[in-house]
Formats: sequence, C-alpha cells, structure tokens
Amino acid sequence: MTATPLLTVDDLWVRFPGRAGLVEAVRGIGFEVGREKLGIVGESGSGKTMTGRAILRLVPRPGRVTARRLEFDGIDLLSIDERSMRRIRGRRISMVMQDPKFSLNPVMSVGKQIAEAYRAHFPAGAREARERALAMLAAVRIRDPRRVYDLHPHEVSGGMGQRVMIAMMLIPEPDLLIADEPTSALDVTVQLKVLAILDDLVTRRGMGLIFISHNLPLVASFCDRVLIMYGGRILETCRAAELHAARHPYTRGLLESLPWIDRPVRELATLERDPAWHDGPLA
Repeated sequence: MTATPLLTVDDLWVRFPGRAGLVEAVRGIGFEVGREKLGIVGESGSGKTMTGRAILRLVPRPGRVTARRLEFDGIDLLSIDERSMRRIRGRRISMVMQDPKFSLNPVMSVGKQIAEAYRAHFPAGAREARERALAMLAAVRIRDPRRVYDLHPHEVSGGMGQRVMIAMMLIPEPDLLIADEPTSALDVTVQLKVLAILDDLVTRRGMGLIFISHNLPLVASFCDRVLIMYGGRILETCRAAELHAARHPYTRGLLESLPWIDRPVRELATLERDPAWHDGPLA
C-alpha cells in the first residue's frame, strides 16, 4: 500500500451474464497504486486484463463493473459520465494493449496515429503534433524517427510496433500507464529493450505503472510490488524483490513450475490446484 495513491480500488467486481449463469471474471479485489511499478500476474483467465479494462471502463457489454470504490486522483471513475471519462482515458490513464497489430490502424502511418493521439487531448496544429510525435518516437529509442513516422503498421517489426504503441500512449503524458502484457509477443532481447524504455520513461516522468503479465521472473525483476491473481481474486501481495519467498501455495506452485538456469531439475513440478483457492477465505 502506498502513502499517496493515484488509484484506489476497493471491492471491484466484473460480471458477465451467460447461458449457464453469471460469470464473475473479477471478484471483490482491492489494491492501491502510487507512482510506482505494480505487477499483476497469474494464469490466463485469472482476471488480470479485465481488471485493467475495468479501471478504464472498457469492459464490453453485457459485462457489468461494480465497486465499493474505484477512485483515481480523487475522481470517482464509476460515477462520472462518459464525456468526463474520455478526458481521463488516454489523457491521464493510458493502456498499452498486448499486440500492436490489433491496436494500430492498418491504413494510417504510425506517425500520424501518434500525432492524432496528441491532438485528441491538446489544442495543437498539425505541425506541432508531428514534431511531438517525432520526439516521442525518439524517446522510445527508435532510430531514424522521420523515416519510421511514414511507415504503416505492417512495415514495422513486432518490437518496433510495441514501441510505437508505447509512444502513442505516453504522448499525452498520463499519470498512470496500464501495460497489458506488452512484451509477450517479443523475443527475450527485444523484451529487455522494451522494459528498459518503460522503466526509463516511467521513472523520469514520475508516473504510476500497472504491468500485467504471466511472466513471474520478468515482473520480479522489473516491478516494485506484485499482486498474484487466481480465479478473479488476489491471493497474495508481496514486494517484487521478495517474490521468491512467496508463501501462498498457488504462487509457490507457479514458481516451482518454471525452469531456472541456476537450479536445474530433472522434471518440472506440476501445479496442483486447490478448490479452496477459488472460493475459500483469503489469508
């Protein structure tokens, strides 16, 4: 928990009606985020992405989001109207999606898309927006920004596309960035470069970051704190540097099922799930 949180989440639920009944994707979670790097980890379907989308009110219909408290910098995100939410979404809270090829407009150059993101939040002309976009491309360590500015999404690599997405989300200078598995489709060397860019920009700009991932070692080395989710709930919270000493059986099972170069084993452990983790009391 942080002393002066940017975001406060208390008793957050995300529900979807279905033919077999109500599906609860996120179930009564609570946490705070300050100007820090908070990791959210867990298996696919644990509710990580839906948590990020709920904060930005991007849960698709007929999904329903409720919370005792969902507050950003003193603003109740659930009570404000959509017009007010649009002023926050992108401008003060941005979200980097998992795969840039599904998020970028295929018929518009990447530079124009970054410039458009800037003009959506600031009263700027085309020339100023272009210069800002070029500066942002340079900030995410893209060589020859003027050449890349005119490229279309299919003409850039996966790593470059992810940098373009980061540039687009950061150009309005938000206070909080939600990064939804921004490195999952990249190879290891490119992952490290993208993380270094995020770390530098977040630290230099004094932002808050929610880093959603299924890669525990990556989160442990990059974030300040970690939330471990399972079945829509937070089972454990710990300092990232102390993740190796996590106590919950689920977290221990995830860690023990991973290969480690310095601790080779003949056979990796299989995670045995306890039904109590889904519905039982939390520690």
